[in-house]
Amino acid sequence: MELEVRHLRVLCAIAEAGSLTRAAAALSMTQPGLSTQLRRIENMLGGVLFDRQRAGATPTAFGELVLARAHAVLPGIDALLADTARAARHLASPDRVRVGSVGAPLLGHLLLAVRKFLPGAEVTSRCHYSPVTLLDDLAAGRLEAAVLGDHPEQRLPPRDGVILIPLVTEPVFALLPSAHPLAGREAVCLTELADHDWAMPRPDGDRTREYWSSVCALTGRRPSAPHEAEGRQLIELVRAGLAVSLCQATFSQTPGVAVRPLAGNPLWYRHVLAWHRDGPLADRGEEILRAVAAGYLDACAASPVYAEWRRRHPDAARLPPGAPDDRRTGRGRPGWCAGR
Repeated sequence: MELEVRHLRVLCAIAEAGSLTRAAAALSMTQPGLSTQLRRIENMLGGVLFDRQRAGATPTAFGELVLARAHAVLPGIDALLADTARAARHLASPDRVRVGSVGAPLLGHLLLAVRKFLPGAEVTSRCHYSPVTLLDDLAAGRLEAAVLGDHPEQRLPPRDGVILIPLVTEPVFALLPSAHPLAGREAVCLTELADHDWAMPRPDGDRTREYWSSVCALTGRRPSAPHEAEGRQLIELVRAGLAVSLCQATFSQTPGVAVRPLAGNPLWYRHVLAWHRDGPLADRGEEILRAVAAGYLDACAASPVYAEWRRRHPDAARLPPGAPDDRRTGRGRPGWCAGR
């Protein structure tokens, strides 16, 4: 883990709020998630930054030193980002659309929509595990659009000039080896899953690990996670029978692994589309949203477990108004998703 600008902003937010609870609310994080991140920053810097008491959080002498440097550095970084954003917008061409994406089944559908509505544009894409990094790139004019994601208790922070459009909030499912005893269940209890070794994504980024851990903690269980992996490596650990994990509901069925709903739907993931207010896609937002929503429904239909879950929960995981209606297509329902 390396020190990043956002870590300095976290420290300044805690100092300004005077407590981790108030700072977590301002940062759209959970208090346990913020506490975990603060401990990692302290371990990285080599000292305790805040004296945490019932009355609040007060900077230590070491913390005062770090905060003084942060307050000296951040204004210059903010000015740099503002200047580069203005320059990028000035240089931006309607014939170029740069798209970013987290790991989600929507990137291809967004790219196809951009090509359809801007047929003469040069379209490029890049992926990143952190939605916050992509959001910063959108605000700075380094991207024109992006597929992002967050969690109900850790919403993406707003950014000037960036339009965030929630597409759908879907449940998080269990990912198991095909031969695992729990794979024979129709739904898996999170407390039972917590009794097994887990493979988890690395800390930070989209704060997935912090979210999973905070919800597991509510059950009184803290799963052992000897394996830190993402993407293909995580799937291989599960396939080998070395770990269990969690996945998006639209996870493509893969030989050797089983996807099962979690009983009670304790965990959720929100898909979010984003573009710059002054970018070339701003005038085609509703059309792009409909096109990507239709693609999402195709992904739902291609996932048998999720398709069955949606059939049993017709009022959950709903798409925004104007999206394809499963009363006509048999795939999705209109209306903003209610999340949990």
